[in-house]
Amino acid sequence: MIKKFVKKALQEDVGRGDLFELVGKDSFASAKITCKDVGVFASKPYVEALCEMNDLSITFYYNDGDRLKKGDVVALMEGNSKNILRCERTLLNIMQHASGIASNVARYTKFLDGYRLKLLDTRKTRPHLRVFEKYAIRCGGGHNHRMGLDDCLMLKDTHLKTIDDLKQFMVEARSKLPFTCKIEIESEDVECAKFAMACGADIVMCDNMSHEVISDVVAYRNSHFPHVLLEASGNITEQNIIEYAKTGVDAISSGSLIHQAVWLDFSMKITHKTVL
Repeated sequence: MIKKFVKKALQEDVGRGDLFELVGKDSFASAKITCKDVGVFASKPYVEALCEMNDLSITFYYNDGDRLKKGDVVALMEGNSKNILRCERTLLNIMQHASGIASNVARYTKFLDGYRLKLLDTRKTRPHLRVFEKYAIRCGGGHNHRMGLDDCLMLKDTHLKTIDDLKQFMVEARSKLPFTCKIEIESEDVECAKFAMACGADIVMCDNMSHEVISDVVAYRNSHFPHVLLEASGNITEQNIIEYAKTGVDAISSGSLIHQAVWLDFSMKITHKTVL
């Protein structure tokens, strides 16, 4: 899957062919990749796959999940100069995008030290980039929620509007879904959360609730349905995440981990060349 991804990414940039290859001379070259920012590195297996496809060797001085500071030399590439130049933009885009997400996640996780809960992503990913972006989440110390609609049945408010009898629906769902499949139900207030638990939800999402209200949901869960997992989601920021962590939920999810991430800046410079 990684090879297919980087191949399509490079094809998008190269198009019918890199015009420089028509006029440039072949040479053996070395190029260093330097971090121009502060953050967490991600994308190593993707960059390795891109280099392998283009007969380039690359030596990494950092691994995914490592913290970077401005001026750190992340990697050294060697090979035909035309191949290096062809891959340059695609390679840097991959590194910058993934590392930006990982760095954003790391900023959130630093507030959660000491709390026994998981920081989750969502399905708010860019088309065709879900696996890539969710990989970056893990590099930053976060956890993946579900990969798609085939992974856990989640009943959001829009689904619930189409269901007349939730209890009966849950009975039918349990008879048709795989034994290992969990069901998560989105709830907007305490009463909805209580009803979702009573109907047999494995996970209840407390959506757009204040942390005070979620504390009430947690207390009810602990007393009546201790096996049910609780997830807090909606309008959770770096400024208020600790308040939600204090409620006792099992997980906090946020789409902003991906869609609000800012790319980490990297540059590539040719450091040596020998005409072939």
